[in-house]
Amino acid sequence: MANTPHITRRELLRGAALVPVAGALAACATPAAQPAPSSAAPAATSAANPFGVGDKPLEVWIFDGGFGQAYATDIHQPLFKSKYAKVEIKHNSTKEITKVLQPRFAGGNPPEVIDNSGANFMDFGALSQDGQLQDLTPLLDAPSWDDPNVKVRDLLDPSVIEIGTYDGKFSVLGYVNYIHGIWYSQKVFDDNGWEIPKTWDAFLELCETIKKSGEMAPFTYAGKHPQYLYEPLLTMAAKIGGNDVLVNIDNLEDGAWTAEPMLTAAEKWAEVGAKYLMQGTAGLDHVQTQTAQNKMQVAMLPCGSWLENEQKSTTPEDFAYAMFPLPDVTSSDAMPYGTLHTQPGENFIVSAKSAHPQAGMEYLRAMLSKKAAGDFSELVTTVTTVKGASEGRDISPGVTSASKAVADAGENTVYYRWHTWYGPLNDEGKAATGQLMTGGLKPKAYLERMQKKADEIKNDSSITKYKR
Repeated sequence: MANTPHITRRELLRGAALVPVAGALAACATPAAQPAPSSAAPAATSAANPFGVGDKPLEVWIFDGGFGQAYATDIHQPLFKSKYAKVEIKHNSTKEITKVLQPRFAGGNPPEVIDNSGANFMDFGALSQDGQLQDLTPLLDAPSWDDPNVKVRDLLDPSVIEIGTYDGKFSVLGYVNYIHGIWYSQKVFDDNGWEIPKTWDAFLELCETIKKSGEMAPFTYAGKHPQYLYEPLLTMAAKIGGNDVLVNIDNLEDGAWTAEPMLTAAEKWAEVGAKYLMQGTAGLDHVQTQTAQNKMQVAMLPCGSWLENEQKSTTPEDFAYAMFPLPDVTSSDAMPYGTLHTQPGENFIVSAKSAHPQAGMEYLRAMLSKKAAGDFSELVTTVTTVKGASEGRDISPGVTSASKAVADAGENTVYYRWHTWYGPLNDEGKAATGQLMTGGLKPKAYLERMQKKADEIKNDSSITKYKR
């Protein structure tokens, strides 16, 4: 969405409004009545029902973004109901997760399962700090849905557990492997004889060639959601200076944002903003810029592997989505060509204070079956974090391209977590990056602004700090 990556995907009880969380929540909404405790005894646990799912309803909220919601209603929920026919599933969807669900958390009656994704996802760090996230460690140690001899944790990419852990507890399930890069139409590149640039100089030369052709703009990004641009900027900085560039930013280290690799990356992308953006980019959202690419109005844009599915209604049949990694900036980059930002996304949580969290964890266990994950991959043309779920499935051109990029990258992958740990820093990042790309901030001032916000958060004792 991202993201994310997205990040996406892509884009909070908003961090700015949630520290301290409990007080902010109370101020943001009139508290609803606490749900009456159920008189029904908890169901007994067993190998078939490891969490003790009872007969109480299960409420599910899906982010209605790049992957839509049909995967929930047509794949995940019927699978869950095949074992728990008596459990009523209350399905809901929204594009505004925070706006819709923040009052529910304030009122003490949150839903069980939330796909906490999209541009307005709830602040995971604030949720964790307020005790709102169910500890999903028992899910990892439960038997998998398909095979009782295999634990759920053995089906997952290890990064899912690492990135989904807050305060020592695994509490956020990244379901999709977000693969970020520069996306283009293979048909357009083939028709024009354009080659994938492997150096930054070659990338700028390609932008100049496209610009002079007058047929389309070289580059765009979701101007209304500048996290789509800070993603390649941060990835470039890591490529130049090594993975520690991002680790230091995540850990709120002094001077992390103003480090030399960050300045070089900011300067490079500011030049693209000044010379090669599609006209009107700053006022367009992700769908508008992506649709402009489908209409052959712009050649390249940064995005994640949800793009192909998100644009399926406007993409020409022969468009042939593909992506390439960021080019080498210099011959002395710390990380090699092919380095990618890839990490789990489309983040699901179970509300610890919901009425039936046992059903929430069981719902996630069903999602993590190979059948459910494989059906999901095929339906929405993407790759999940369940190992082997896409084997034997029809894979689209874009997913094929992204998957190859991951295979080629090997261990040369990077990620960052500050944007989900600290909501206010994410807000600052989006606003400042937008100004960088429109010329409102010079690269050095941009990074100084980000460092100032990071320092504020570091020195605020009311905010829980996280460490990589």
